[in-house]
Amino acid sequence: MIKVIKTGFYSTIQDQGRLGHRNYGVPISGAMDSYSSQFANVLVGNDKAAAVLEMTMTGADLLFLDPITIAIAGADMSAKLNNEAIPMFKSIIVHNGDTINFGRLESGFRTYIAVKGGLLTEMILGSRSMLKGITDDFRIQKDDCLETMKSSKLILPKNAKLKFDASYLDEDTLCVMKGQEFDKLSKDQRDLLLNTTFEVSKYNNRMAYQLQPLVKNDLKSILTSPVLPGTVQLTPSGQLIVLMRDCQTTGGYPRILQLTEKAINILSQKTTGNNLKIRLYRN
Repeated sequence: MIKVIKTGFYSTIQDQGRLGHRNYGVPISGAMDSYSSQFANVLVGNDKAAAVLEMTMTGADLLFLDPITIAIAGADMSAKLNNEAIPMFKSIIVHNGDTINFGRLESGFRTYIAVKGGLLTEMILGSRSMLKGITDDFRIQKDDCLETMKSSKLILPKNAKLKFDASYLDEDTLCVMKGQEFDKLSKDQRDLLLNTTFEVSKYNNRMAYQLQPLVKNDLKSILTSPVLPGTVQLTPSGQLIVLMRDCQTTGGYPRILQLTEKAINILSQKTTGNNLKIRLYRN
C-alpha cells in the first residue's frame, strides 16, 4: 500500500489505455509517454501495460506502507528516498515506512513510478487509467491509499539496469505522417508547416496541445470523423491542435497530420514555451 502525502501538480494512475470502447465515445487515455512508463515497468519485472503513477511538472510525496520494488523513468524531478537522492532508470527496493518525494524539475515534464505488480486500483472497461467521467477520481488525492501487491521476498529483477535512451527528452522535432486532409493544403501551407519553429502554448494538457503561431487557413470544416491521439487538427482560425491521450474520439476540423508514437512521447515531455519543428516521416 502507498499513502499519498502530497499529490504534486497533476498526478494520475495510467496504464496503456482503455482499448475497444471508442465506438461508445470513450477516449483511449493511458500514459502520455508510453516509452517511459513501459520502461519503468520492465525495470521492476512487470508487463509493459501495468498501471503506473504519472506525475506532471512536480512530483508527489509518497509513504510506503509495505516493502516493494520500484523504478522511476521519464522526466528528472530530483527524486529522493528518505531525503537522499536516488537514481532513475534503476530498480530500487523500498521498505515499510520509507518516503519518496521530488524536488526541482531538471528535464522533461512527466515522470513515472512503477511498482512490482503494478498499481492495483479499480479496473474499469479493461483499464485502470484515470479519466474524468469514467473513473471516480481523475487524479490522485491527498491521503489516498494506493493498493499494491504484497510480497514477503523482494529480489531485484534481471532487467534492473537496462539502458534508458533519455535523448528524446531534449528532441525538438516531431516526426509526422500525412493526415487524411493533408493533400487539401496549399503548397504554401505545407511549406509553412514544415519550415516553421512552433511553440507550445499555455493550452496544453492530457487532452491536447495547442501550438503557435497560427497557420493561415481557408479549408472548410469536415464531417465529424474519427480522430486518434497524435492527430493534428487545423481550426478555421488557423490554430494547430495536437490531440493527446485523453482526446475525444471524433472531430470536425481537418486532420492534416498524424504524429508517430515516438513524436507523441516527445511532445508529452514538453511544456509552455518549448520550441518544436515538424518533419514528415519517410520510409
